[in-house]
Amino acid sequence: MSTTWNLWHGCTKVSAGCRNCYVYRRDAEFGKDSSIVTKTKAFDLPIRKDRKGEYKVKPEDGVVYTCFTSDFFHPDADEWRKDAWAMMRTRADLDFFFVTKRPERFHVNLPEDWGEGYKNVHICCTCENQYMADKRLPIFLELPIRHKSIIHEPMLGPINIERFLEKYGKEIDQVVCGGESGDEARLCDYAWVMDTMCQCVKYEVPFHFKQTGANFKRGEQVYHIPRKDQQIQAAKAKIDYMPPERLRKELYENEEQRYPDLYELSLPL
Repeated sequence: MSTTWNLWHGCTKVSAGCRNCYVYRRDAEFGKDSSIVTKTKAFDLPIRKDRKGEYKVKPEDGVVYTCFTSDFFHPDADEWRKDAWAMMRTRADLDFFFVTKRPERFHVNLPEDWGEGYKNVHICCTCENQYMADKRLPIFLELPIRHKSIIHEPMLGPINIERFLEKYGKEIDQVVCGGESGDEARLCDYAWVMDTMCQCVKYEVPFHFKQTGANFKRGEQVYHIPRKDQQIQAAKAKIDYMPPERLRKELYENEEQRYPDLYELSLPL
């Protein structure tokens, strides 16, 4: 289960990965200008309450996927970001996840109490090719964020991030790869995905193959894969990776959340 919170809509293209943006494709069907950033009617979704005075969005609803029709750090949304952070702080019982191509704007209107980051905020940085990985990751990986991920989507070529994994590996929650969807989708080569997976295994960083994209090359064969099958086919590859130590930690934390009273006991050895 999950919740989607698109608190503002619209974006401007900043790099090669934006060329066939799904938001632009969808808005074009309705004659809408995607480059205009506007606050949406769902802006206050996390703090809305029902007639009983209880929050409508509950922890059991899962991760709150945030700002997926814009960029959370877009300059045209600067005036709204303080309120957005405040809602995330208020709803400390929810986990917020968003993706950005603008890590250099992270500090604009950052809350004074941010410190090393809110525990319930997970930020993912897009690096679609080697150029953007080399440009964005040195900025992103130095930011005070408790939960960080890297995503190569749409993956447009082979990407070497070994130097970042070697230095920051323990701070990276996951590396994700995915192809591009849509009629104009560019090719995603399985060899690029496998190479990234191998880099993650080398430095014991979790890896996830999210989707193949519409045009997927494996060996000498190029496959044209319908949208509905792209995640399914990626899962069939069975190349996701979780380091044993991370898995043990995750299992322990999940158990601690399920049985907090048990883990608060101070028992003699």
